[in-house]
Amino acid sequence: MKVLLISGPNLNILGQRQPEIYGTQTLADIEDLVGKRAKEWGVTIRPYQSNHEGALIDFIQQERSAEGLIINPGALSHYGYSLRDALEAFPGGKMEVHLSNVHARESFRHHLVTAPIMDGVVAGLGWRGYLAALDALVPMLQERHDRGATRPSDGSQSGS
Repeated sequence: MKVLLISGPNLNILGQRQPEIYGTQTLADIEDLVGKRAKEWGVTIRPYQSNHEGALIDFIQQERSAEGLIINPGALSHYGYSLRDALEAFPGGKMEVHLSNVHARESFRHHLVTAPIMDGVVAGLGWRGYLAALDALVPMLQERHDRGATRPSDGSQSGS
């Protein structure tokens, strides 16, 4: 099982950028922690980070065969409608992560355009939120598989 670990704008400078809000862990630290947990689940993680919405969209579209994804869209979660559309078209399971509690911050951060199309959203747990998202996503994907709710490999749906 493959799960994408997608990081949006400014997450490449974690550990340097406002550590009082985002913590001292770097993105590499988080990817390493998630990778170790994924191995415990028998899951392969494919990390990707970009500061560009179009690059994130391209990655999601190119990796449609993955069973799931975990994304921290950063500020794009508040206004990234084209990213939202790409995420909605992704056929696998989807979890959104925010390091800080966006609902306890500035009012513009309270609205998440990406959240309504996610299977779950984790916010305010710092780096631990990524592990919580993975620990929720993998059993959910396994249950879908066990119920026979697997999707065609090309992402198309068959009609009756």
